[in-house]
Amino acid sequence: MGEVFELNVNQQFDFFTENIDAGSKLDVVEMDFVSAKTLTWKELFKGYDKLYCITYSSGIGFICELLKLFDYAEVIFGFEGVMSYKLQEIMAYQQKTIERLQTESSKAKIDLTSRMDNNELRMYVARQRLSHEKIYLLEAGDGRKRVITGSANMSFSAFTGRQRENISYIDGDKAFDWYFNSFKELKELSSDDITTSALSISEDSSMDELPIGETIKIRKALIIEPDLSVKDEVEFALNVKNLAKKLTSYMPKVDKKGNTSLTPETMIQTRRRIVDANIQEKELRSEYPHLVIDIENQKVKLNDKEVKLTPTNDEIKNDVNLFIEYMEGYQKFHGDVGELQRKYYSFAVWFFTTPFMATMRNIAVKYNQNLLPYPVFGLIYGQSKAGKTTFLETLIKMMIGQKLKISAPEFTRSSIDGLRRSVMGAPIIVDDLTQSRFNQHAIETIKNDDFGVLENNINYPAVVISANEDVKAVAAEIVRRTIICHVQAGLKNTDILKTRIVRRVQNNIGTAFYREYLNRMMEIMPELIEELKDEEFDGAVDLLEVSSVIIYEILQEHYDKELPDYIRVLSLDDYFNEKVTGSQAIETIQRAWQVNRKAFEVNKKYSQLRYNAGQTWEADRILKELPEDINAQKSREYIIMDLDKASDFFDIKFKKESGLLGLLKDKFT
Repeated sequence: MGEVFELNVNQQFDFFTENIDAGSKLDVVEMDFVSAKTLTWKELFKGYDKLYCITYSSGIGFICELLKLFDYAEVIFGFEGVMSYKLQEIMAYQQKTIERLQTESSKAKIDLTSRMDNNELRMYVARQRLSHEKIYLLEAGDGRKRVITGSANMSFSAFTGRQRENISYIDGDKAFDWYFNSFKELKELSSDDITTSALSISEDSSMDELPIGETIKIRKALIIEPDLSVKDEVEFALNVKNLAKKLTSYMPKVDKKGNTSLTPETMIQTRRRIVDANIQEKELRSEYPHLVIDIENQKVKLNDKEVKLTPTNDEIKNDVNLFIEYMEGYQKFHGDVGELQRKYYSFAVWFFTTPFMATMRNIAVKYNQNLLPYPVFGLIYGQSKAGKTTFLETLIKMMIGQKLKISAPEFTRSSIDGLRRSVMGAPIIVDDLTQSRFNQHAIETIKNDDFGVLENNINYPAVVISANEDVKAVAAEIVRRTIICHVQAGLKNTDILKTRIVRRVQNNIGTAFYREYLNRMMEIMPELIEELKDEEFDGAVDLLEVSSVIIYEILQEHYDKELPDYIRVLSLDDYFNEKVTGSQAIETIQRAWQVNRKAFEVNKKYSQLRYNAGQTWEADRILKELPEDINAQKSREYIIMDLDKASDFFDIKFKKESGLLGLLKDKFT
């Protein structure tokens, strides 16, 4: 390893807590240079019986090796990342530290729990004021004492010469006693004891088995105060991580060993890809308006101009009548028109609610509430000529007064995430996405529940995707996070040529309805936020229900006729109950039961229903939409289900007709 400096302590400065113009005074140790030596890490640490150290969790493998040299040791694990000391950060850090201890101790063949049981080892994990010190205090039975300090974390990289470090040691009581007081202060005031039970926790263990949970048991109460002074550092660290993620897809490919070979040519190619992507993102961003919802100040801004939230009754009435006229236009479609109107109206309610979703998600994370009731992704898919594109164009025009969308080839995870960080509140509409691009880019984007959370972003847009029938089905983890609208009605080509409703509505509809909606929502949002913050509140704040009530009231107040049946008050259950998310599978099975009962085998003895879907891909599609309690399994093109649960879910009494009637049905179906 590198050179080690031997020093003596001559003087130390007192620590004062009062603030002066230059900031609070610091502990500063004045030292004299004695000599420089070249030592191995074992030579530096050997000859002592006890070890007290503050280290970072990245060197746990080295710690396990080092502990073998000592009869007794106390270790405080700090954290090399930037933290603001929120409860969720502390819990995540402590759990990951323990997981690494479990793994590394097994690799190093050292029984940490046995040493702890024998009072040979005490370990602590920082909970509050994390130390940036790297201190190693050594004590021998004959009275010798040593302090090792400098820039080196307790890791192989630091103590085997793999990287440059500044390492110094001081021998003697004076230095040891001063640094030992610092060690004890950190241990007592801001660290949690790692117990042997904590080292045996599993992934599904409860919070109280973490070290912080043990501290709470003993002290009965604990106050976690976020450190606002590290805000800039946290934001910088997050910006670096976010930029690294963004740049990943443009980097040169790595070889099998994980190495990246760089030449002037590859650097030019990489730079060109990044520049082209930035130009495309800026072009897309320039097309999107900035809709900012400021709940605290009860203001809304569109492109930095304050939006007037007090439209006249005549303006609202104009928009309401045009919107309902547009919805009534679906009566000319072919297929289940009533179902189409119900689905489109439900989607519209969510669409109008989306600018408030980011705020609710942000509060939900801070107060450990569920994110799922506040979805920020929507998917409209189904047969062509169902009016999906014009429907979304009409909704966005009602919100911000202009139509906008991006095409499917421009949709990538990096481009959409970039837009979401800059667009603010107006939904991003992705038109005509293919199955392959949906699988390649949309799924991972939708599953990323962490978006906006770390950045404390309360103004980011929802993403609305339209696709045709080639998006066959949506997996359960996507359904839970997405408002799904599967449409199965449409117009003929000749009908499309004749219709004028769309153009007339889009030319004449304004933003008055939506501004009135925003005005009423802004008044009630503070109350909803406080409700979400209430730790004793059991359940979800149903933002969609609140929104649908406001929309219903506005429509009712400004429409001269009786409202159509599809305009109704909605709740989360109307979007996410199993019969809604599995509606396509229900329609498929009900239709098959009517026209092809030979595809079904009913086994009452084993309470089992077997359905032949015809193709393995069709069986996969249906399987994705079935609820867990139906116990569905697939074997090639067959789906096997629990008979009673299937009967309830599909609303069918699955049984073969007996006698002559049964023979006739079997013959002609």
